[in-house]
Amino acid sequence: MNMQQDSSTPAASLRGYGFLVFYLVVLSALGSFVNDMFSPALPSMCKFFSCSVPTVQMGLTAGMCGLGLGQVILGPVSDKYGRKPVLVGSLCVFIVAAVVSVFSPTIHFFIWCRFFQGLGAAGGYFLARTIPADRFQGRTLAKIMALVGAINGFAPASAPVLGGVISDHWGWKAIFVCLAVFAVIVLALSPRLKESLPAERRTPGSLLSSFGGFKVLLKNKPFIIHCSFKGISLGMLFAYISASPFILQNHYGYSQTAYGVIVGINALFSAAGSMAALRFKTLKQAAHVATLIVAVAVAGQAYALWNIHSVWVFEALMIVMLFGLGMIFTASNTLAMNEGRQRAGEASAILGLSGYVVGAIVAPLVGLGNILHSTAIVFIALAAIALLLNLLAYRLPTDLN
Repeated sequence: MNMQQDSSTPAASLRGYGFLVFYLVVLSALGSFVNDMFSPALPSMCKFFSCSVPTVQMGLTAGMCGLGLGQVILGPVSDKYGRKPVLVGSLCVFIVAAVVSVFSPTIHFFIWCRFFQGLGAAGGYFLARTIPADRFQGRTLAKIMALVGAINGFAPASAPVLGGVISDHWGWKAIFVCLAVFAVIVLALSPRLKESLPAERRTPGSLLSSFGGFKVLLKNKPFIIHCSFKGISLGMLFAYISASPFILQNHYGYSQTAYGVIVGINALFSAAGSMAALRFKTLKQAAHVATLIVAVAVAGQAYALWNIHSVWVFEALMIVMLFGLGMIFTASNTLAMNEGRQRAGEASAILGLSGYVVGAIVAPLVGLGNILHSTAIVFIALAAIALLLNLLAYRLPTDLN
């Protein structure tokens, strides 16, 4: 791979490049694990806390709110003080919040713990996009982000499997013990990661002034279109994550372990879509084709959830939808970060926030009333918005010089 690096970075060895990719995958995986690993335990947590489905799903919403707000705060901070201090501090917050959640006396206390887990995980999650933008650009940036996205497909693939097995054998609390241990390992590896933002490239002036980058980026029409496109698409993924435990476990009768295996297999198709996006001449063409794939799959899924009630049909259509979403994630992530790479911290923060704002809204909506019908309605609404954003993105000039 031809790597375009900034002037402060010497020609990296294969070993150093390999560690960078590995660590970016691990950072991004932490953000995935925050929701994916405990989602198999949602039905059992309803019983443990004696609460409703929408209430326990607020744990997902709180995590997404924390992830979104954390990125907004930490993005400018990292542009001002560098990436590594933000990484270390956020990991420490996550570890404490994960451990404390194990002792939650009520569902409301647990939901607050989830919020702080999201805040802590936000650092690693947005830095997994920010660090590549510090070092690479153009098609090279697209390749490394697609590579990280594809490899990281194993994170959402393995997280539900691990979460289901752990919850089945040791209960939901053990999941958060494992998450804390995982974050400790990530923290222990952090000294090997080189700072990607040298002092001369950091935002000058006060910390408050560094938040001015948001204003610049919000006036960048192509950047906002790509961010919104990513946000709506990620909202579909979160709707699926929030609804699938109840559809597969309560409606179709699968165990938590079986649910984890099914969702893990599904995630591999999203990873395949991430790499497939690079097969197109331009990424906006990949996003255009992917949106049509998702729209067809969603239309079929909505009809199936209302009328067919077959787990095989549900799974077949979900696989197609996730493949298309994987393509959109690679395209929108890369195009947005390429537009905002001069203020990579803020750009990554807005990009991450866009998905978690939508995700936080739709997570409890899929649990209202008949979960099959509400999920179908949410999917249709998000797919319609995605089609509109795809049209706007396709009309932009050719991407990535």
